[in-house]
Amino acid sequence: MASVTIENLTKRFGALEAVKNLNLEVQDGTLACLLGPSGCGKTTTLRMIAGLEKPDEGKILIGDKVVNDLSPVEREIAMVFQFYAIYPGMTVRQNLEFPLRQQKTTKDEIDSRVSKTAEMLRISSLLDKDAMGLTAGEKQRVALGRAYVRSAKVLLLDEPLTNLDARLRATMRVELKRIHEELGQTTIYVTHDQVEAMSMADKIGVMDQGILQQYDSPGQLYDHPKSLFVAGFVGSPTMNFLECDRVEKDGKTFLQFETFALDVSEIREALLGGGKRLVLGVRPHDISVERQGAKQSVKAEVYLVELIGDQRIIDLRLGGQLVRAVVPRTAKATAGQRLEIALDLNRIHVFDKETEKALV
Repeated sequence: MASVTIENLTKRFGALEAVKNLNLEVQDGTLACLLGPSGCGKTTTLRMIAGLEKPDEGKILIGDKVVNDLSPVEREIAMVFQFYAIYPGMTVRQNLEFPLRQQKTTKDEIDSRVSKTAEMLRISSLLDKDAMGLTAGEKQRVALGRAYVRSAKVLLLDEPLTNLDARLRATMRVELKRIHEELGQTTIYVTHDQVEAMSMADKIGVMDQGILQQYDSPGQLYDHPKSLFVAGFVGSPTMNFLECDRVEKDGKTFLQFETFALDVSEIREALLGGGKRLVLGVRPHDISVERQGAKQSVKAEVYLVELIGDQRIIDLRLGGQLVRAVVPRTAKATAGQRLEIALDLNRIHVFDKETEKALV
């Protein structure tokens, strides 16, 4: 196994700068996810690590070796693509054996590694079946098995679950996490699905327009996003954003909104690091409704109520803006009703409107 270090990595396609001065360190044994919307540069980054794309600037190290000029085979990596490639005309066993035969591995070693890999992926009963006749989930396990069987230093996964249905994706997430914990193989996983990233990864790198916005643990990304983009991309339902002004009055600091103001004097020092125009961020789970006597509560009108399993999602009209609150299903609310709502001031986030950087 080995660490992966990226230093000042840049990739251009004509006038498009797909990856911009990227710096990232994935420690040995870590399962790291590159997360972001389509076109953010995550797959291009993965392909450069794999040796399928050549960077215009910067260095890629696997372990302590610079690999920029090495072929994919020389980098000792294994890769699984979004569209899993199964070799036709072969059994599952032959698919798993193929990369080992290419490496001129001994027969005994091939038999041993194929057996262990099949057992780990729970496909031992499929070894002698025609690989092309398998279900989508089984084919994906075979594709993963062909990568695992090589015992490569680094495993690269490019949205490997995208083409599976929701139930299979959930099952495979659990299996991939289990296998990683069993093998401890350095793994870099590309996805646009935050649920995959948050449930599987040790560390997540959130990318937008070729720039790494934040590289942190799932908990840190959720609780302490460093930018407006990360705050809006991580978490479901997405964070509410309300534009406001910082106002000083009678020795106190307020966030002034269209129809109300919040006393935020306790975080005044942090807010002084930004401009007067700010954006308040609050997650739907951190808004309570019908709390009598709540500190700094405000009135809002119910716009829409959705029942989702054991909870309700209430869309509320706050002046000219809509905010969402997630509440227990027992909470009573109907469209048009006026409610008293309160924000958990210990859980709010505040961003500078111009720089989009987090202040709180």
